[in-house]
Amino acid sequence: MSKKETLLDLLLSDPQEFVSGEEISRRLSVSRTAVWKQINKLREAGYEFEAVPHKGYRIVSKPERIDALLLVKTLKTKTIGQNLKVLDSTVSTQEEARELAEAGAPEGTLVIAEEQTGGKGRMGRKWFSPKGKGISMSVVLRPKQPMHYMPQLTLLTGVAVCRAVRRVTGVMAGMKWPNDLLVDGRKISGILLESATEDEYVRYCIAGIGISANQDHEDYPEELKPIATSLKIEKGEKIDRIQLIAAIWEEFEALYALYQQEGFAPIASLWEALSVTLGKTVNVTIASGPVTGKAEKLDPSGALLVVTEDGRRVPVFSGDVELGR
Repeated sequence: MSKKETLLDLLLSDPQEFVSGEEISRRLSVSRTAVWKQINKLREAGYEFEAVPHKGYRIVSKPERIDALLLVKTLKTKTIGQNLKVLDSTVSTQEEARELAEAGAPEGTLVIAEEQTGGKGRMGRKWFSPKGKGISMSVVLRPKQPMHYMPQLTLLTGVAVCRAVRRVTGVMAGMKWPNDLLVDGRKISGILLESATEDEYVRYCIAGIGISANQDHEDYPEELKPIATSLKIEKGEKIDRIQLIAAIWEEFEALYALYQQEGFAPIASLWEALSVTLGKTVNVTIASGPVTGKAEKLDPSGALLVVTEDGRRVPVFSGDVELGR
């Protein structure tokens, strides 16, 4: 066993009792400084400790794992998650799902990871996801539609996540165009869709979802504390991640079927009802330069219509939206 595994075995052998730093040092054949480093490695893996001078350490909380068998039993979907891969750690669930898609994985193939070491959001931004506390997952989709309709699927995915979050946790999250969920102005979730195309049609796309579920205030780096939050922080108690994951894909599957039958219009109506963007003054940087105006509605493509001070309606297809009042 590794030193981290040996330490974990030692601490879990009698979880009610403290184990002294001296005893750990002796059992692992390392210095007291190295003991502290091993304890910190377990903290990073989601374990919480009580440390008392002259008594030592004991584990007070273990990370909760996503149990694949329990998730399969909980899911009530026909397609999503029927082909399931749950990982302890990966660089990116997007990359895992893309490899599966290229190998011919069917639509609905779902990849979930307890930890992403290289998770990303839109425009290559790093997604913060400490092990065992958040939700990081990606699904393979094979929609039969032209590439230019793909932004609609981003909005559809956001609606599914938002509805599931409200239903399961009671936290009243809202949609910021195009792909973020906010609670009182702070981000709890991001969505990323990436596509592979051929002759302007989609061969497959990967819908990635990251959710801050059970992070505590101290889990966030200082630079994220003013702009990020978690469902646990907002609700005041831990979130059942399996119940939330199942609810998200149930909502998604129903909305995806609706979208295939009736097009984008009903999805747009649902998104607008959940929006925290519409009616606000927004600043957006697009290819032709910055645009400032009031976010009015979605246009039929899924673009955000912004009405400028001079009365122009500018469709925004992509870009960073900064919310005003």
